[in-house]
Amino acid sequence: MTHVRTVLGDIRPGELGVCDAHDHLFLRTPHLPALDDVSAARAELAAFRAAGGAALVQWTPYGMGRHAADLGALSRTTGVRIVCATGLHQATHYDPEVLARLRGGRLAGLFVSELTEGIAGTGVRAGLIKVAGGFHGLDAHARWTMTAAAEAHHATGAPVAVHLEQGTGALDVLDLLCGELGVPGERVVLGHLNRFPDPVVHRRAAESGCWLAFDGPSRAHHATDWRMPEAVRALADAGFADRLLLGGDTVTPAARSVDGGPGMPYLLRRVRQRLAEEVGAELVERILAEHPGRAFGVDWKS
Repeated sequence: MTHVRTVLGDIRPGELGVCDAHDHLFLRTPHLPALDDVSAARAELAAFRAAGGAALVQWTPYGMGRHAADLGALSRTTGVRIVCATGLHQATHYDPEVLARLRGGRLAGLFVSELTEGIAGTGVRAGLIKVAGGFHGLDAHARWTMTAAAEAHHATGAPVAVHLEQGTGALDVLDLLCGELGVPGERVVLGHLNRFPDPVVHRRAAESGCWLAFDGPSRAHHATDWRMPEAVRALADAGFADRLLLGGDTVTPAARSVDGGPGMPYLLRRVRQRLAEEVGAELVERILAEHPGRAFGVDWKS
């Protein structure tokens, strides 16, 4: 049986509903102001729910302030289903002592434990593994984390979601994960493809069977955002309409709608309508309400 693993338990893919397939309620890194306020996260979820949202996939991995202990209550209070991540981001987001400790153990074992037993005694189980590539390549840290992610995938069936730095390195990631490490393409989600709108790379990535996530709209420093509808249409025209995902990727307090930014509701309030003009409302609704259940739904092995 295929299920999406939410913070309140496993559900059938069709129960997920309209889903923001890549976002953050909480995030802590040396490089950005922290998303660390539970009441603000609750308000943002409520705003997303009011806009028609039903589910959210939080890609915040291990060691970056996931607030796993708060996610269940937030889901119950707002009525928004939440999928939580395990995994590891780029090395720059962690203290060297944390990485040294992790390198002294078995990283895949940590991922498997958080997917099957729960995160730090909270009882909340992760529903995906989040890792990250580098700018136009993969360094030793990325290869280490992706190798552990592949091992954890083979042990559990969990999907592997990948932060592509500025949208680059997609084919290197697929060569490693799907080629060398044997992860099926349909179990890989590539994020931030809107940041590097190369149609040839997009098509070649789609040919692997992976999921292509267009996330983080309305960023002030992303000059390529206006090309996102065109990129989605090109993939749909090439026969890859069934491999697409959409997300908001809120990463700072100022980006939340409740703090004056576009926030999670922007995905449904503006992006949905703009994409509908490009590819039709029917496909956009499938991308929002059907595709996330398929991308994150797993026949869990444990």
